[in-house]
Amino acid sequence: MPQDSLLLNNKAKEQNTYDAIVIGTGISGGWAMKELTEKGLKVLALERGGNIEHVKDYDTASMNPWDMPHRGSLTERFIDENPILTRAGVVDEFTQKMFLGDNVHPYIQDKPFDWIRGYHVGGRSLMWGRWTQRWGEADFEANAKEGIGIDWPVRYKDIAPWYSYVEKFAGISGNKDGLAQVPDGEFLPPFEMTKLEVYLKQKIEANFPGRNLIISRTANLSIATDLHTSLGRSHCQARNLCSRGCPFGAYFSTQSATLPAAMKTKNLTLQTNAVVHSIIYDDQKQKAIGVRVIDTVSKKIREYYARIIFLNAGSINSNLLLLNSTSRRFPNGLGNDSGVLGHYIMTHNYRVSATATYEGMEDSYYYGRRPTGVYIPRFRNFGNDKRSDFKRGYAMACSTSRQGWGLGNSRDGIGAGFKAQLTEPGPWTFWGVAMGEMLPYKDNRVWLDKNEKDAWGIPLLHADVSWHENEDRMAGDAVEQMQEMLEKADLKNIRTRDNQQAPGRDIHEMGGCRMGTDPKDSMLNRWNQLHAVKNVFVTDGACMTSSACQNPSLTYMAITARACDYAVSELKKNNL
Repeated sequence: MPQDSLLLNNKAKEQNTYDAIVIGTGISGGWAMKELTEKGLKVLALERGGNIEHVKDYDTASMNPWDMPHRGSLTERFIDENPILTRAGVVDEFTQKMFLGDNVHPYIQDKPFDWIRGYHVGGRSLMWGRWTQRWGEADFEANAKEGIGIDWPVRYKDIAPWYSYVEKFAGISGNKDGLAQVPDGEFLPPFEMTKLEVYLKQKIEANFPGRNLIISRTANLSIATDLHTSLGRSHCQARNLCSRGCPFGAYFSTQSATLPAAMKTKNLTLQTNAVVHSIIYDDQKQKAIGVRVIDTVSKKIREYYARIIFLNAGSINSNLLLLNSTSRRFPNGLGNDSGVLGHYIMTHNYRVSATATYEGMEDSYYYGRRPTGVYIPRFRNFGNDKRSDFKRGYAMACSTSRQGWGLGNSRDGIGAGFKAQLTEPGPWTFWGVAMGEMLPYKDNRVWLDKNEKDAWGIPLLHADVSWHENEDRMAGDAVEQMQEMLEKADLKNIRTRDNQQAPGRDIHEMGGCRMGTDPKDSMLNRWNQLHAVKNVFVTDGACMTSSACQNPSLTYMAITARACDYAVSELKKNNL
């Protein structure tokens, strides 16, 4: 009987063994799936949520407000039950199924921190803003030059070819602007600026040397290439309903791009409703051998095995998983010899915003509803600009439009004249938000509770993250500069504000498992390998050593593709 059992166990283990396991199916996980399968590896991808099938499950993509029970608005009950999620302002009745409710996977806020998530295939690649500016040389060098945190083990030249690689596949529209803050890339034709934005560009660049206003680079196909159409993607329809899921595949997501590419290879096994409890470390082999997984439906525990593991669960969840992966060798979390795991959590400072109106240009409109806006790259502490009161800088995301179309319910009137008035667009309006860099601080951390556990028996996560003096001073400067730039451009009704929102609402959490050269103060080497467990790679936002002020997803893509290339080459040499 014992012999039969042993044979059955060996067979089960063999059936559950792959070349690689990818944990998470969002932006970086999707890239890991694509790259590893295309290089010939048999890959198991684990997603803790359910499936969202491309096109079929975008069931609100073409609905009008009057098709929805509450005209697109959230109910008071939903808002009361989800105060964290609804504070972010990114969810409505059309998109609420994409987002995780506050009570599904709770966490403990030692300080206010808004953790916005989507547990399903594709993760937040279905909900992201798609702005894709590269990091520049200054971003990878800043820590070392300023003596803040630790030095990045890579430089722009190391990542640049991988930026080009992922841009071509993802499809990034943009203009070559020749700016060192946001280096040029492999672009499809840019979307057009509005007439007011062209005017603002002239005014800002004339009045503020060293500042630029450009069309934002975005992961929307202005024109679909043969590569894109081969995956069933087509060009953007300028509907700006991206957050509902794009049935045209015009914006980059796991569902539209990396998952179909991986499935084409027939090397991918996708397992949904699979919560990864921990990574299994073998003390004798001195490497990770697999993962322990809890089925969300049956609650059964299974183990899967592989030669390499890519951790792409999302920054905070990746920290949680590593902290929960304990063994005799690693009592404080997998690979955590340095003790820095869970520390140096960063996010972006989106507290400052501005609105304004412009009188004139009433004979000008624009085509469709463009899926992007305009961008003012970082100008503080860059080039000839030097500040003594804060480090680093901020960019600005902006857009302009003509209002009035949707204001019928708030206008007084009756009859034909009133109806005709509703067909005319209103005045030009401006909206902008500052996107500030957060410095890496050791006391900004996440950690696991010793007593309280979630529905899967995994310790609850504590979030202890807050703004520091540098972020407060940066926000103050951003308020002043937004006001001044809009005044110089003769805009009216200018309103600027710092809403003091908690970290996390920008949905750009980073850090906790940072890259570095020295295993004594970092978790990962220059190839995103755990220093102490060479066959585990972390390539989502957890790996970041600093945050810069650009939207980070393009950098995750490039880092992931680079790490996959290295991992496969090391496998072929039997080094892993």
